[in-house]
Amino acid sequence: MGKDKTVAPVTDGAEAVKEHPNKIGIKEGMGYMLGDAGNLFVLTYVSYALKVFYTDVLKIAANKVATLFLITRLWDAINDPMWGAIVSKRPPRRDGKFRPYLKWIAIPVAVAQLLCFFNIKNFTNNDLLILAFAYVTYIAFGMMYTGINVPFGSLASVITDDPEGRTLLSTFRSIGGGIGGAAPLLVAPLIIYDKVERPDGTTYNVANAHGFFMFALVMCILAIIFYFGCYASTKERVKSEARPNINMKEAYKGMFKSRPFVVLAITGVLISGQLQFASYNNYLYKNYFENTNLSIIGSIAQYLPMAIMILFTPKLVKRFGKKELAGFGSMFAAIAAIACFLIKPGRDQAWIFMIVLFIIGFGYSFVSITNWAVVADVIDYQYVKTGIRSESAIYAVYTFSRKLGQTIADYVGLMLLNHVGYTEEMTTIGYKEGVSEGILWLCTLIPAITYTAIWLLYRFAYPLTKEKLEPIYEQVRESNEQIAETSDVAAE
Repeated sequence: MGKDKTVAPVTDGAEAVKEHPNKIGIKEGMGYMLGDAGNLFVLTYVSYALKVFYTDVLKIAANKVATLFLITRLWDAINDPMWGAIVSKRPPRRDGKFRPYLKWIAIPVAVAQLLCFFNIKNFTNNDLLILAFAYVTYIAFGMMYTGINVPFGSLASVITDDPEGRTLLSTFRSIGGGIGGAAPLLVAPLIIYDKVERPDGTTYNVANAHGFFMFALVMCILAIIFYFGCYASTKERVKSEARPNINMKEAYKGMFKSRPFVVLAITGVLISGQLQFASYNNYLYKNYFENTNLSIIGSIAQYLPMAIMILFTPKLVKRFGKKELAGFGSMFAAIAAIACFLIKPGRDQAWIFMIVLFIIGFGYSFVSITNWAVVADVIDYQYVKTGIRSESAIYAVYTFSRKLGQTIADYVGLMLLNHVGYTEEMTTIGYKEGVSEGILWLCTLIPAITYTAIWLLYRFAYPLTKEKLEPIYEQVRESNEQIAETSDVAAE
């Protein structure tokens, strides 16, 4: 019996040694969550409302707005890699390599978002000055958002190198994104529009310039609070090189020779493009189902499954793997989207479309919740393969791929709307035979194609299975320990 008593502590000790040295808990996950909530407070509102603000408040022609978005997003091809290089090459400070950006850029990015919704028509009616103001403020917002988003995304890779911790961070980031994204989608429609009554008693909505700005102000304040909360409640446990000497040319060259990264970038285009394209459902609600309140119900249908699956995804990832789970989820979403395209719900069958959105939301939740952990895996893979630490560079290019997806969604969507006959007349009426059916076709076909493509990429192209990642995690952990030892010696 005495022998058993002496063995037990040894076993416990052995188990304790096996615990990952950079293990994190719920508290740290919640802290990281705050950062993405801050991101989405400003980004979702800009993505959702700025086009309407430009056309309906500032009275900028739609074709000029389209050109504005194209030019500013082409600038991102320079801006995003530039930020990636700045962040990568800057040596770590006392409070870390990436965390400082949360306090440095929190206020500039929030104020830049606020200025995007400033009604300059109160001071001038000069069309050229109004358009120039729109360009300057939107470019400023894009630059500041990238300046905080790149280090924030890179932060996950240095908070912990524990695979389970990475999944935890990705899960909580999804929660933060849900919080930040839901606020504009669910609340803004109630504030940024005024209801106007026609002589026959029917009503329609018009943009309220003051409402646009005041809601932007609320998002501005919340973003600043949440960014600083993220800064205060996270810690960089994985040591960064004291004097980073990164060959950015080789880093970017290595990315585009990397199959995992290329697949990641393409899925980024598709994922972000589909999220942006979902905004075209508003035309479906208005001109086919003739019920704009479906916008709120549709948002709930898409977010609710994610809120439910967040409780189970970390355990499922641990058992099956991220690639495997994302592949299953995207297949589930693709089947639902294809079924909806084939069924073509009738005008009195909006409930079918809502059910489909819920099912798609269930499948997509696995992709969304694991997405940022997949990015961290690709960062680790690149480091093991090339020996170059390029967290910020990889994240910057991935960020650009998502912006590219948004741009493609906007332009393809506008072209297809024009193709099915959506004209100025449709802005003031509800259903019109032929055109409204074309909008239904548009809003069911594109998701069917996109989700199918995402599934094919995860199933057949993305190579980092659960088994292949295990040795990568081990190599990264050993390398991080060596860097930590070197940093400690240099500090002494």
